[in-house]
Amino acid sequence: MAARVLIPAVLLAVLAAVPFTAPASVLLFTLALAKGLAVLGIVVLLRAGQVSFGHALYFGASAYAVAFAARAMQGGSVSLLLLAGVAAAVVTGIVVGLFVVRYRYIFFGMLNLAFSMVLYSVLEKFFFITGGSDGLRVPRPTLFGMAVERFEYETTLFYLTLALVVLCAWLVYRYFQSPLGEALRALKSNETRLEYIGLSARGVLLVAYVISAALAGLGGTLLALVQGHVTPELSYWVRSGEFVFIAILGGAGSVVGPFVGAIVYELVRAYASAFAADVWQMILGGFLLVIILFASRGLVGMYQDVEERLFSRRVVTGGRRRPV
Repeated sequence: MAARVLIPAVLLAVLAAVPFTAPASVLLFTLALAKGLAVLGIVVLLRAGQVSFGHALYFGASAYAVAFAARAMQGGSVSLLLLAGVAAAVVTGIVVGLFVVRYRYIFFGMLNLAFSMVLYSVLEKFFFITGGSDGLRVPRPTLFGMAVERFEYETTLFYLTLALVVLCAWLVYRYFQSPLGEALRALKSNETRLEYIGLSARGVLLVAYVISAALAGLGGTLLALVQGHVTPELSYWVRSGEFVFIAILGGAGSVVGPFVGAIVYELVRAYASAFAADVWQMILGGFLLVIILFASRGLVGMYQDVEERLFSRRVVTGGRRRPV
């Protein structure tokens, strides 16, 4: 129980201090948190026992929606672009979700991958509209109606992203505690019994799928805003695999895990590529293997296990262990 409160509180305090303690890393942490939102969407689906290998579809679709909207409005405002990006992901999620929720397990994952690669091909081939492999530049929007310099813009977006992360994590936590969220666990364990009590398994999964798409879309929107440039690579299968990688790394059983995993992933990748440019992928792969072999519940789960062992030792009295 303490871990559920301690980890988020410490993580939030450390992140809030980043612009003051490590201003050069503001962009890195903003991108990590944006990816964490997309990974949180993966965790929503994992709650139902399903995994998507194509959620870069919504990450890329929302990013391009922001690029098109910003170009049409000559920059526009951050609030309008946020709405445009999330709306694009939600609409796409409903259309694709109506089809993919009829399938389960590997078929579910592969169909999502297929849709993602369709979008990637469209973005890559329609050069005169999407910019092809060069992508599109996203004009810097205004903040509260005011044009600001780069440092103020990036710092404001960092705190906006942090606020959205806290809000989305809390909402997803409440969703998991709700009857509809509990139905996801029932769908994972026994879908037939879920149908017997009068709930549609497809309906339950569709709601989760659209929520998942919205979270991935919000992450893609924030990435486009802070990065100022979008490319088809955002919807490529490697990006989808990266999201699943981070979900395993951070721990899929917690709403905090995606963000812990995303931050650790980005830090390891940044420093590994800087000091071991030729083997940084091998370092990341080895890091994941260690997590899978020795901490199957991810970094957050590993911390919780250590805390439980330490706590159980404290309650030993008179040479006998008191039940906890």
